[in-house]
Amino acid sequence: MKLFTLLCLGTVALAASTTRKKKSKTKGPTVFNGIEVPPMLEITPDNFESVSNETQFMLVKHFSPYCPHCLDFAPIYQTLYEYYYTSKPLTEESGNFTEFYDIRFATMNCIAFYDLCSSLKVSSYPSTVLYKGGEPVETVKGVKGLDILTKAIEPYLEAAKPGSRPKTLNLPEPGDDETPPPRPVENFNPGGVSIALNATSFETLVATTQKPWFIKFYAPWCHHCQAMRPNWEQMAKEMKGKLNIGEVNCDAEPKLCREVGVAAYPSLLFFKGPQRVEYEGLRGLGDFVEFAETAAEAAREVPNVTAKSLQKLEGEEDVIFIYFYDDATTSEDFMALERFPLSVVGRARVVKTKDPELAKRYKITTFPRLLVSREKRPTYYNPITPEEMRDVDRILSWMKSVWLPIVPELVASNAREIMDGKIVVLGILNREDPRTFQYSMREMKKAANEWMDEQIVLFQEERQALRDAKQNRIEEAEARDDQRAVRQAKAIRINMDKSQRKEVAFAWVDGVFWQRWLRTTYGIEATEGNRVIINDEDRRRYWDTTLAGGKILVSRAAILDALSKVVTSPPEIKPKFTIASFEKLFFDIRMSFVDRPYFSTGVVVLFVLAVASWFRRRMRRARGNHLARAEDGWSTKELLKEGFSGGGMNGNGKVD
Repeated sequence: MKLFTLLCLGTVALAASTTRKKKSKTKGPTVFNGIEVPPMLEITPDNFESVSNETQFMLVKHFSPYCPHCLDFAPIYQTLYEYYYTSKPLTEESGNFTEFYDIRFATMNCIAFYDLCSSLKVSSYPSTVLYKGGEPVETVKGVKGLDILTKAIEPYLEAAKPGSRPKTLNLPEPGDDETPPPRPVENFNPGGVSIALNATSFETLVATTQKPWFIKFYAPWCHHCQAMRPNWEQMAKEMKGKLNIGEVNCDAEPKLCREVGVAAYPSLLFFKGPQRVEYEGLRGLGDFVEFAETAAEAAREVPNVTAKSLQKLEGEEDVIFIYFYDDATTSEDFMALERFPLSVVGRARVVKTKDPELAKRYKITTFPRLLVSREKRPTYYNPITPEEMRDVDRILSWMKSVWLPIVPELVASNAREIMDGKIVVLGILNREDPRTFQYSMREMKKAANEWMDEQIVLFQEERQALRDAKQNRIEEAEARDDQRAVRQAKAIRINMDKSQRKEVAFAWVDGVFWQRWLRTTYGIEATEGNRVIINDEDRRRYWDTTLAGGKILVSRAAILDALSKVVTSPPEIKPKFTIASFEKLFFDIRMSFVDRPYFSTGVVVLFVLAVASWFRRRMRRARGNHLARAEDGWSTKELLKEGFSGGGMNGNGKVD
C-alpha cells in the first residue's frame, strides 16, 4: 500500500515537472512585454463579495492544487492574465487594461474553500468563470488554450466598450514573456488584375494553400468568354487587396481543366484549398463583385454571434444557419463547421454561438446543434448524435434543401430548384412600384407562414395517428398473448418521408423583366397588375383563377383559399396547361407510368398480347385461304397422292 502511494505521489510530481514552461511562475511580480505584472488576486470567502461589487468583470480560475489538469492549465492562465494586463485598447483613452474595462483576474483554491466553490456550483477543475456583477455569465471547463479563453471574454469586453477591441488577437504561447511580433497581413490581389494560371502555378498558389481564389476557366474562341471579359477584368480591379482573381486558358491547359471538372466555357469557380464552389449567377459586374465579396467573407472563420448581433444580422440576411456549441464541443466538430460557409456562399450566412440567451430562445438543450433561421422562423437539423453532426455530406444535403428564403425571387439560376417537384405559389409582382411591391411581399410571406404552420399541424396529427395505430396493434397482440405479433407490431417504423402530400413552395417573379416568358407560358400580360398563379411544373399545369373565375389576388386570404382547392385530389379548380393538346396526349401517357407504373405496365402487356393474338389469327386465316385455293386448283388424283382427300386408296379414309 505504501509503495502504491509513493508511486502515485511520484506520478503527480512528474506531471507537475513536465508542465513547466519556458519560465517559472511565482507568487511574486512577473514581467511581460517589459512591464511588471503584479500577482493575481486570490479569492477567499472573505473578499469574494467585496471584489464582485467593486468591479464589473472578474475572471476566476477555480482549481485544486492536487489536480494534474490544473497544473497543466496554470501557465496558460498566467499567460492570459499577463497578456491582457499589458495590452492596450484601440481607443485613445488613458488607463491600463484592467482599469479601462474594470476587470480583475483571480484564482480560487476549491480545496481550501470548498464551500464557496460549491455555492458557486463549480463541480469540476479547472473551471474558468467570468463573473459580471457577481453573477457567472461565461464558463470554460477543462484545460483550454488561449484562443478558446479569449473567445469567451472578448464579446463582453467589446460590449462594455464598443469599438475598443481588435478583430484578431496576436496571442503568445503559454509561458512566453512577450507578445509575438504581429503577423504580416496578407495582401490579396495586390495588382488588382486577373492572374493567368497554368498547371504548375495553380498547384502552387491555389491547390496546396488555404488562400481564397476566384478563377475563370475559358477558351479564347468562346464568344461568351469574350463578352464577359471586360466585366471580369473590372471585377479584378474592384477586388484589389481583398481577393485573388485568376484565369485558366483551357486550350493551353486541357489536362488541368479536365482534372478540375470543367465541362463548359466559361466556368467560374471559387477555391479555398480543397473546397470549391461554382458561380452560377448572372455575369454582370455588380453580380461578380457581390459574389466575390460574399465568398471572401465566407472564406474567413465562422463568426461568433450574440443575441444582439444576430438581431442585426437578421435584418440584413434572409437565411442564416446557426451552429450552437458549448465548452464540450470538440475540434472535430469545429473542423466540420468550417466546411459549411463556402458550400452555401451567395445563398445564406453561417454563424456560431454559445450565447445562453439564444439557446433559450430556440430551446436548445443539446450541443452541438444546427438550425436555419428564415424570416426568424427556425427549422432544425434533426440528427443530433456526435457522428451525425460531423457528417458533412449529410448536413450539406439538408442545408441545400432549406437554403432558399421562405419567399425567394425566381431567377434563371434557381428556377429548376424552386419549380421542380413542387406546387409553387408564384406571385407576379412589379418591383418598380415600391409601395405595392412591399405590400404584396408582406401578404405573400403571411400566406407562406400560415400555410407552413397548418402543414406542421397536419404532419404532427398524421404522425400521431400512425403512432396510435401502432400502439393499438401492440395492445391487441398483448391482449391475445401473441408474442410474435407483439414483436412485429413493435418493429413497425413510423416513416413520414413517404407522405403522399406534394410540397408547396412560395416564390415571386419580376413581371416586367420576365413578361415575355409569362406571356408565352401562361398567357399573362405584365400590364394586368400584380397577381398570383399556382404552378405544378411536373404536370405542366397551372391555376390563375379562383373557384368563382376571378384572378387570384396577392392577398393572404385569396392565396390560401385558392391553394386549399388546388392541393385536393382531384383539384376543385379546373387547371390550365402549359403544353398543346397533341403534346399533352403523349405527356399523359408518360405520366401514367410515373403515377401507376404496375397498372400501366399491365395495360401495355395486355395490349401487346392482344395485338399478338390478333396477328396470329390473321396468319392462320391467311394460311387456310391459301390451302383452299390450292385445293381448287389440284386434281383429285393429285390430292389423293398428297393425302389431302377424305378417301384413301383402300376406301377407308387412309392413304398407304
